[in-house]
Amino acid sequence: MTRVAFLGPPGTFTEEALLAEADLAAGELVAMPTIPEVIATVEAGNADTGVVPIENSIEGSIDVSLDLLAFSSELLIQREMVRPVALNVVARRGTRLRDVRTLVSLPYATAQCREWLAAHLPNADIVAANSTADAVERAARSRARGIAAVGTRLAAELYGLEVLVADVEDHPENATRFVLVGHGVPAPSRHDKTSVVVFQREDRPGSLLAILQEFAARSINLVRLESRPTKKGLGRYCFVIDCEGHIADEVVADALRNLGAKHGRLKFLGSYPAAGADGSTRRRAAGKAWREASAWVDEIRARIERQSG
Repeated sequence: MTRVAFLGPPGTFTEEALLAEADLAAGELVAMPTIPEVIATVEAGNADTGVVPIENSIEGSIDVSLDLLAFSSELLIQREMVRPVALNVVARRGTRLRDVRTLVSLPYATAQCREWLAAHLPNADIVAANSTADAVERAARSRARGIAAVGTRLAAELYGLEVLVADVEDHPENATRFVLVGHGVPAPSRHDKTSVVVFQREDRPGSLLAILQEFAARSINLVRLESRPTKKGLGRYCFVIDCEGHIADEVVADALRNLGAKHGRLKFLGSYPAAGADGSTRRRAAGKAWREASAWVDEIRARIERQSG
């Protein structure tokens, strides 16, 4: 049976995301207390794959996930999953909202309901947890009065708490992107993304524009662009880029080839099935144009006279 590590304990949004994938839900689920431990478990061979959050629509990138993949891990993204996120304030039965003095949760979660907390629990002490389910479990174990957590409805059910207030996130279209990480590159699915990190050879005016032009010239749509510090000094950045298409597509491979040759070192993070509806029409058109242009160049080069002797 496939072993799937995930950010636990049971009841996290990460578990909800993997349970929505039939093949992952059928595997042996291995809950890990932190994101680095999920990655380390897969790298050590104690799990076949792992699921971690990587981006939230309100708070942006989950830095620890992104940096582990970009700088220290050789695991590759195998697929992405996008799930709506509904945050709930949960506590022991009989607790009233006005009784809450301590609120426990993952910092990314409390940040997503910052305005609601300021309006309704302005005096509560905010305590950090490793995950939303960890927060709910701690609230359930604690003997202190007036303790609550921000977490999932599933976690509230698992740990015997009740939902005091549902849907406390500040923006209704709240969603989190999760990635399945493992070894190898999945075959093209006709609706894929490719993720890379570009480490510039030198920081000069127009260097980012030159990088982006490699994609624009080939009609490759970028779906994400983010700068990250390289950890080698202030002002030194690399760029994390997600684009439509698979490295098996000639046009994507050509763009990455030129990026590496002209602009700096690349770290390949994966080519993998994208979440959402099929968006392959534009990708097929760009690939067809690249193949036609390549065939034209090859036909001309075939006419080159070979030097005798």
